[in-house]
Amino acid sequence: MEVEQEQSNIWEGYVDWKKRPAIKGHHGGMLAASFVLAVEVMENLAYLANASNLVLYLIKHMHFSPSKAANHVTNFMGTAFLLALLGGFLSDAFFTTYHIYLISALVEFLGLVILTIQARSSSLKPPECNPIEATIPCQEVHGAKASLLFLGLYLIALGVGGIKGSLPVHGAEQFDDNSMKGRKQRSTFFNYFMFCLSVGALIAVTLVVWIEDNKGWEWGFGISMLTILLSIPVFLAGSCFYKNKIPSGSPLTMIVKVLIAAILNACVARSPSNAIVSMSLSPNDTQQQQTVTKDLEETETPTTSLKFLNHATTNKPAYSFLQCSVKQVEEVKIVLRVLPIFGCTIMLNCCLAQLSTFSVQQASTMNTKIGSLKVPAASLPVFPVMFIIFLAPIYDHIIIPFARRATKSEMGISHLQRIGIGLLLSVMATAVAALVEIKRKRIAMRAGINPHEPLPITFLWIAFQYLFLGSADLFTLAGLMEFFFTEAPANMKSLATSLSFASLAMGYYLSTVIVSVVNSVTGGSGHPGWLSGENLNHYHLEKFYWLMCVLSALNFLHYLFWARRYKYQSTGAKL
Repeated sequence: MEVEQEQSNIWEGYVDWKKRPAIKGHHGGMLAASFVLAVEVMENLAYLANASNLVLYLIKHMHFSPSKAANHVTNFMGTAFLLALLGGFLSDAFFTTYHIYLISALVEFLGLVILTIQARSSSLKPPECNPIEATIPCQEVHGAKASLLFLGLYLIALGVGGIKGSLPVHGAEQFDDNSMKGRKQRSTFFNYFMFCLSVGALIAVTLVVWIEDNKGWEWGFGISMLTILLSIPVFLAGSCFYKNKIPSGSPLTMIVKVLIAAILNACVARSPSNAIVSMSLSPNDTQQQQTVTKDLEETETPTTSLKFLNHATTNKPAYSFLQCSVKQVEEVKIVLRVLPIFGCTIMLNCCLAQLSTFSVQQASTMNTKIGSLKVPAASLPVFPVMFIIFLAPIYDHIIIPFARRATKSEMGISHLQRIGIGLLLSVMATAVAALVEIKRKRIAMRAGINPHEPLPITFLWIAFQYLFLGSADLFTLAGLMEFFFTEAPANMKSLATSLSFASLAMGYYLSTVIVSVVNSVTGGSGHPGWLSGENLNHYHLEKFYWLMCVLSALNFLHYLFWARRYKYQSTGAKL
């Protein structure tokens, strides 16, 4: 009796940091997740302190043109978020999220060390120049100096990707998925994950960015370096409270196996020679097939959605090693069903990419003073960050409880509804951005002053588009992470949750592609493209924002098409 009670107190499939069985009541819960939340403040501070201001660093100190600098920033940030898939894959397949975080933090630390050394040493940067005086032309960074810059940047990207692919999942895994209390706590965790992410961003885009602009970039990189280093002992302090999911092998292998089995079995089933294939099985193959077939008979019947994949469960497979269980096929179906939702969020993140590039450049041409205080242009994200910090607790403690009572459902506002609200806000954000740019350019044309002097218009106008996009990010990113974590099969939750950050990556890459395509289509015949040249006042940025608005609106309609057809795995409910 005591043995049965002891076994019931063990988290099945989880171990502690010493690889002993994790115990309910001692491992997991909000206490364990609180260490993750504290680390997220430090991790995002270290990352965003440089990412938010990087475009200006590349222009002023590495002498890239505005469009080139914008593309380098979006490529860097896109790569960082895309590598979250690698972190998620390794967490599911070979390591725990606990170990992936520690490894990734050290890699990011190494990249920041390289950038700190380069920023401090003038011999590792291109010569200083004055773009106004033709006698001192600007020379773009190249050769070994450029290699050092990109080595540091992409080591940071590798580290950030591993952290994004492991840290939120590590926190979400601390709760009991089989109890309503655990699911509500997990929902609270994701809301406060966004809150802590924003707190780190607030410190980054105010204090650290001010230090970079006034004390030097070596100080900014150095602060980020020390912050990510200090996050490691903070994370380790929660080791005795964590429950760590045991890796269950490569989920990608299972997905590929089911897809190949479905294709080959469908071909063999249509071929009159399939009997020859079945007769060619060796005695060992036949015995293995009979064993798997028996297992299949003991499982449920496959669903009728994505019926083509059901060929993978046939009793007469093309090759015995491609025999798949109904459970494996249904798990692959889950993954395929969430992919359209993932695809519809890419356009939102393409809009978010503009916060780190063109919006910062816009603000840098405007009057950035508030009274006697001069605010760095890269500190503009303080507006959406402060809004998220204010809205996240209200959303969790007021809006969600009210919605639960009104709808009499556990979620209150469903994950897909939350994502949809974010996508709609992104449409409004790009429309506002276009209107603000029209006003900024009108003043620039009327003023006719030196392009290197600030325009007589306050940068606070740019804050409006930041507020809309910041709100969109709160709704969509938190909703997307919880949606993927909840819907994904148990053996691929890290990989699935990483799709949230992969969507960010695709958005940044798409931004780079759109900028290049727009310049290519609108340029030529002796006139520059909408987004080319050295002077932002000669850009047609307002037309670009209108284009983004139209694309975002079409994307929202595309999302509604898929979201209305999606059924949640746990409840079978729709949007």
